[in-house]
Amino acid sequence: MTGIGAVVLAAGESRRMGEPKLLLPWGKVSVLGHIIQTLRQAGIEDVLVVTGAWRDQVEKEAVKFGARLVHNEIFASGGMLSSIQCGLRAQLPETRAALICLGDQPQMQAEVVRAICDAYRQTQARVVIPSYANRRGHPWLAEKGLWQEILHLPPDATPRAFLSAHAKEILYVSADPSILLDLDTPEDYQQQRPEETR
Repeated sequence: MTGIGAVVLAAGESRRMGEPKLLLPWGKVSVLGHIIQTLRQAGIEDVLVVTGAWRDQVEKEAVKFGARLVHNEIFASGGMLSSIQCGLRAQLPETRAALICLGDQPQMQAEVVRAICDAYRQTQARVVIPSYANRRGHPWLAEKGLWQEILHLPPDATPRAFLSAHAKEILYVSADPSILLDLDTPEDYQQQRPEETR
């Protein structure tokens, strides 16, 4: 997937989980490791992990799987938008579009990532989002022409507001329910983790 980079949002404090959820076992690897492996399986060569809380542990884990790193200095106050902005600033010059991926979504499927990237390459749509039952999910893709707008959003803005502003430009790709899942609580983890992790 030359020209498409992935921004993995891994700066969260895992308050509801009570421990760094990106480091929890998922199959034979960690949650974060599985996400990076899934992106690689989908053909994404440049995977950038945005760190914040639990920085040392998360960076050590990301490096094990060959990801690049950037640290969000204002992760505690800036929320998800600040991590997206941090990740976009650190994209490689040749990158034409960025996949915005959740660091706590090991349910992400490589075939969904490929479908999003293929849709972008075939149509050059400015925004590509997977959907299931008329609901938007992750990861979603933004082409480079929109990055400056995202970078200049005020601190109180949200990714959802940005996407709503570009509603007419969004190309939706049908996907399975995995695009709506993530890990927020210990209950989520216990219910969704793979059998080999139980």
